[in-house]
Amino acid sequence: MCAEYATFGLAPAMRAGGVLHDGGFQVHRDFVDFIVDGRPLLFQLSDLDAVSPLASDVPPAIFTAQVRSLLLESPAPLPGGRYVVYGCPECEDLACGAVTAVIRGDGEDVIWRDFAWQTDGHADLELNGYHGIGPFRFRGAEYRTALSALLNGSAPDPRRRVLLIGARVAVLAKLAAALRTIGVGADIAHDADGVPAEELRGYGAVAFGHAAGERERAAVRRAFDRAGVPVAHVDGLAPIVPLLVAQIEHALDRSPAGRRRLTGLTATDDGADIEVTSTCRVTLTAYRLDRLSRPHAREIFDGVLEAGRHRVVLDAKAVRGRSFVVARTTGSVLVTAVNH
Repeated sequence: MCAEYATFGLAPAMRAGGVLHDGGFQVHRDFVDFIVDGRPLLFQLSDLDAVSPLASDVPPAIFTAQVRSLLLESPAPLPGGRYVVYGCPECEDLACGAVTAVIRGDGEDVIWRDFAWQTDGHADLELNGYHGIGPFRFRGAEYRTALSALLNGSAPDPRRRVLLIGARVAVLAKLAAALRTIGVGADIAHDADGVPAEELRGYGAVAFGHAAGERERAAVRRAFDRAGVPVAHVDGLAPIVPLLVAQIEHALDRSPAGRRRLTGLTATDDGADIEVTSTCRVTLTAYRLDRLSRPHAREIFDGVLEAGRHRVVLDAKAVRGRSFVVARTTGSVLVTAVNH
């Protein structure tokens, strides 16, 4: 069984939060994903909205306990030698469902096998097993080196704070409130003059409102450059809060481009072209401003797409005038303006 070796690694990942078109929201989560044979293990689970137990927003003691558990330094948390590999991003309750696997040592090697969907203390492999995933045999030294690095101060720095720059305070206040709702901190300012470097280092992105002038934008960029902070810059497309949240979520994604599920999005009156790297569920939402600058939203696609490039026909009424399209899947979000 699993005679060939698989490579094991770790990489930062996120579950993109967002304000949804129907008024709901989903929480932003940063975590460390498992990279097996060069690709995120989560990508083999095509329609799963989940995070690994190595989340950056849990207390340090819990994070350390999770790492040591995966290092097999403590008993398995579930019967049958099973460990949670991916869990609910909202509450992390096993009752919501989790992907579990048997993890055990085999000499110097470590084996992950018998992956299953589990909602209680018993895993029914025949009914809920992921029969196409694993088993994986990892070289022990590679496995332990990757996980042990997380105990040496190498855990991901979430930097889930955003600095909002602009003149339209009402819009920025609504945006800040929406971001805080999904777990992303937000501060509003006219500029970054006089802000200490250590404070600037706490931001992962700077978002400029439409009314922010080029002089103000350049001054903010210089402030971050002087502080040596490689922050992402977001130019707001329109004063539509869910759209701006999606732009900021994309900017906060620090995962390598090759390990993202959504890698391309363009849109015209005729349709949207989407590129995905693995089979996944994708939703498309159109946002537009009418002649009175009132925002409108409509979901225009919700379905599973296989890896590759796809074209989705758009409803002409949903994208007339000044309009935009947001594409979402597990861990990724992209935004584009519609070219008329």
